[in-house]
Amino acid sequence: MKFPKPYTLKQIAEIIDCQFVGEDEFPVLGLNEIHVVEPGDIVFVDHPKYYDKALKSDATIVLINKEVDCPEGKALLLSDDPFRDFNKLTRHFKPFKPSQNSISPSAKIGENSIIQPNTFIGNNVTIGNNCIIHSNVSIYDDAVIGNNVTIHSGTVLGASAFYYKKRPEGFDPLISGGRVVIEDNVDIGSNCTIDRGVTGDTTIGEGSKLDNLIQIGHDTRIGKKCLIASQVGIAGCVIIEDEVTIWGQVGCTSGITIGEKAVILAQSGATKSLRGHKTYWGTPAQDAKSYLKEMAHVKQIPRILKDLYKK
Repeated sequence: MKFPKPYTLKQIAEIIDCQFVGEDEFPVLGLNEIHVVEPGDIVFVDHPKYYDKALKSDATIVLINKEVDCPEGKALLLSDDPFRDFNKLTRHFKPFKPSQNSISPSAKIGENSIIQPNTFIGNNVTIGNNCIIHSNVSIYDDAVIGNNVTIHSGTVLGASAFYYKKRPEGFDPLISGGRVVIEDNVDIGSNCTIDRGVTGDTTIGEGSKLDNLIQIGHDTRIGKKCLIASQVGIAGCVIIEDEVTIWGQVGCTSGITIGEKAVILAQSGATKSLRGHKTYWGTPAQDAKSYLKEMAHVKQIPRILKDLYKK
């Protein structure tokens, strides 16, 4: 998430009421999660396991809960609760804006696009040309939809990330300030849910086709010309490269990469990154040919044992 204008380190520290290490005028351009940070961004870290990763990341401002040596060319924001203060910054720069209309006056809808009755389109949504948005679709704030996109009834674009910090009193959500981006020539079936990024974008690549009843988590990037069948669940921060096929009821854990032109057969569980140009099956998903051979061999065990007992 980029700020509408550059801010100084001192200004950001004043917003969250914390101490800082660095020059007062040190430039701050935005805030992002660690997997998408760029120079000028704030990243937060609140666990010793990830201190080193955050300090060595591309982020030039680190919101941290421990006094550490400040890396050269960077700045620190010292907080007793970085998670809380990261949320404060998200709320400050991307506050929730209630809608007064079914289609926000700030939405931009392209030529020849059809919006069916009972559809909700939030603030600052952009919809391209020649799209069909069927009834009872909800498109939350800031979503970007390209040209020639079809979205069927009941689908929701832009719900909050399923991202929580466990506290003694319960679960504290990480506020979502990112977007959903749907590129050109995408079809999305009915009753799909595509969550917005926490600070970045959840993206569906050009020409990809989604069946009904699919869940796609925050900050996931789906490539071009992918096919995803019904009841697939994809967690947050997954990278699915171009021309991947995922059949029904597949589950993908967070933070993995599915390589180009991979095929994942139905009811599989992708628990780790998978190389492209191969077919996978099972839980954990593995090379389908090898797995089927193993199963065929296992089925021979009773016959082998029977023959041994005969001897």
